[in-house]
Amino acid sequence: MKSNVGGIDKIARIVVGAVLILLILLALTGTIGVWGWIGVVPLATGLFNFCPAWKLLGINTRRPNQ
Repeated sequence: MKSNVGGIDKIARIVVGAVLILLILLALTGTIGVWGWIGVVPLATGLFNFCPAWKLLGINTRRPNQ
């Protein structure tokens, strides 16, 4: 699994994922809803530096020297 997520893309994914999860947890009765589970995807791809969708589309936001 070669990294294909870097820089601003990584930070944005982590922030968006965390915000979605927190908003759903705070808004609902303490359980994680559908949007919270959707928030897990960008959070995980940001933390692991790998996005399967980017791999399929041939996109790489990581700098060559990273």
